[in-house]
Amino acid sequence: MSTFNVELKKVVDDSYDIEIGFSLEEKLILDLKAGLVGNIKKYVVVTDSVVKDLYGEKIHKLIETAGFKTDLIVFEAGEKSKTRETKEYVEDTMLSKGYRRDCCIIAVGGGVVTDLAGFVAGTYGRGVPFINYATTLLASADASVGGKTAVDTPLATNLIGMFNQPQKVYIDIAAWKTLPKRQLSSGLAETIKHACLASSDFFEYLEKNIDKIMAVDKDVCEKVAEENCRIKYHVVMKDERESGLREVLNLGHTVGRAIETVSDYRLLHGEALAIGMVAEVNLAKKMGYVTEEERTRVINLYQKAQLPTEIPDYIDREALVKKLYTDKKVKDGKLRFVIQNGIGAIVEFSPGVYAIQVEESVACLLYTSPSPRDTR
Repeated sequence: MSTFNVELKKVVDDSYDIEIGFSLEEKLILDLKAGLVGNIKKYVVVTDSVVKDLYGEKIHKLIETAGFKTDLIVFEAGEKSKTRETKEYVEDTMLSKGYRRDCCIIAVGGGVVTDLAGFVAGTYGRGVPFINYATTLLASADASVGGKTAVDTPLATNLIGMFNQPQKVYIDIAAWKTLPKRQLSSGLAETIKHACLASSDFFEYLEKNIDKIMAVDKDVCEKVAEENCRIKYHVVMKDERESGLREVLNLGHTVGRAIETVSDYRLLHGEALAIGMVAEVNLAKKMGYVTEEERTRVINLYQKAQLPTEIPDYIDREALVKKLYTDKKVKDGKLRFVIQNGIGAIVEFSPGVYAIQVEESVACLLYTSPSPRDTR
């Protein structure tokens, strides 16, 4: 009997830039020409059926005009498309068009597009570079930092995937003007969550500027995008692989993700998260970590963002309870919640532990508490 040691020590620098601005399509092309991804000359633009006409086709044509080989791959918009089947469709299309390892994937769209395209990039040819061109507030808040890419399955959300960092992220705030109000509101859910877990000053800024955000004021939205990136970066830089601290970014998601799935995606991610955040702040109040005033401020801000704060009547409560147990924070068959500490901080229950076990009977009561109503 013998042992052979395979020593594969390596140092990897996954750093990348996030560029925030208005109408960044031409800047993307300049960066490609300047060698953003080295000598690669082949680019696959992945987008969805909504963003295709708004930005996908335009970026595809600009890349083509610049002299690069490029193809546009489009899938049906919506969370229902974030599946292994869609991933297979993108991969098979790339293979049929002759793409091998000497290509780069450019994801143009919101979080579903960037999640799925990033996962494809991480596995296609055992890994090709990719770029994110984020066109939604939700993508700028949630998908621009961290490198988490994944697909959903009927049994779980975002558990089939990998950590894969992009070469660069472009946050095009001009694209926010094309969003329906419902989509813009949905993106604000993650933004408010970030303020709840990391910055009371940012929370107050959102309270004062919510109307300007909804009107896509350039200066205000640039600050919001930058602050979202800053908050998430300060978590990810300490825990890229989600070994402890990164769980704080899951604030509100235990209930939120379950509601989103049980609604059969009639609720957008941000709408479901808003309800999940109300459940979480109710729990935080019950446990003594937030005051009634703080609870009211959180709920009122979600309402000002035109987001739901109560579970729709059509949601099957029994199915919802079962779905809670598919949450990635569940350990030993027990529900665990991340809890905010006032506004702008998270409870650390013991060194490096940011989620606490909650009994099912308690969890079921969280989303039955009455929500304050904004009386502006």
